[in-house]
Amino acid sequence: MDIIKWDISLFEFINHDLSNGFFDMLLPWLREPLFWVPFYIFLISFVFFNFGKKAYWFVIFVILTAASADLISSRAIKKTIKRIRPCNTEMIQIVERVHCGAGYSFTSSHAANHFAIATFLIMTIGQILPKIKKWLWLWAVSIALAQVYVGVHFPLDVLAGGILGVVLGRLWSVLFLKYYGHVLYKEMLA
Repeated sequence: MDIIKWDISLFEFINHDLSNGFFDMLLPWLREPLFWVPFYIFLISFVFFNFGKKAYWFVIFVILTAASADLISSRAIKKTIKRIRPCNTEMIQIVERVHCGAGYSFTSSHAANHFAIATFLIMTIGQILPKIKKWLWLWAVSIALAQVYVGVHFPLDVLAGGILGVVLGRLWSVLFLKYYGHVLYKEMLA
């Protein structure tokens, strides 16, 4: 089976076969940025509470991580590859659960952004609080799955976005840890 056929088959499985009322209610919300505002407020509050003024560097690096993932995915890759979203193609039948949008599909910017942030957090805060690692992976995976479930991305779109996000999250975390991490760890462990 070639990779495109596999991608379409997996898309149909997630979009059609996994259909149920609970996912229909929950998964469209998981991909909405406003849904995660309380999490982002908690994260910012957590780092400022624990790191004080030194948290500014942490927040700047989180923003750089998300922004670079979004720019590379949206501006460079999508505009080069130009893969049509599943909800905009007539080649396959989908269950469309959200407004489709006119942009391209490959790579998923939602997946890239959230895997980048999750990786950055795992590589930084996760070294001090290892129990959060699995929850951050679950967070990123659930958002990526939601993109396929609602019909706006193929599985390969979210897989490639996730890989891009992991690479960028790792890159930014290595830079952060090299230049600023030791200060924050001293502050948190003190």
